[in-house]
Amino acid sequence: MPEIPEPEIRDPEIREPEIREVETRLPPGQYIPRGRPILHYGRVPAFRPQTWRFQVFGATASGDDHKFTWEEFSRLPRTTVMADFHCVTKFSIMGNEWGGIPAAALLERVPPDPGVRHVMIWAEYGYSANLRFGDFDRPSTLFATELDEKPLTPERGHPVRLVVPHLYAWKSVKWVRAVEYLLEDRRGFWEERGYHNIGDPWQEQRYSYQEDPGDGPP
Repeated sequence: MPEIPEPEIRDPEIREPEIREVETRLPPGQYIPRGRPILHYGRVPAFRPQTWRFQVFGATASGDDHKFTWEEFSRLPRTTVMADFHCVTKFSIMGNEWGGIPAAALLERVPPDPGVRHVMIWAEYGYSANLRFGDFDRPSTLFATELDEKPLTPERGHPVRLVVPHLYAWKSVKWVRAVEYLLEDRRGFWEERGYHNIGDPWQEQRYSYQEDPGDGPP
């Protein structure tokens, strides 16, 4: 993982009550950095809307895979989520306004098999992150195309990134291209490399050695 960004610097314009309110939203071990650091694994991919496809596959209710063109994906119902963003490297970015397509809209369009308990999020270059179905199927989980009413920049995941605000940010995969419905859990990219299978920042679930029985697959 990249190095941890520079330490917290408080804005003198923020009043003390506001500081206290923000600090109550900080999970254990987190701090607020200057600006909005950008971390990712690998190079930034090019976006080609004419050939871009988004796929839903695996244990679908119909047994069939489904592919969306960029135009079709963009027409799905949209919502806005206001949420904090917690990186496992210990910085938190507070009060982000994400705009995009809720996970619920995708689940409605391509229903999963009733036995689905997990999903795998796939991105460019074969990057992946696994989620419990209950974490994916939350009102705050969405496929973001905008941040603070502006289109995502390429470095922040344009055209689409997943946002799962209640988990550490490596689960909020950039440059998403597919969702795989799973009947059994599998570890994603960082989960196979020593990171916690669940990634709850309020429990400081950073590393796999912290896992309790049942937190992840063998």
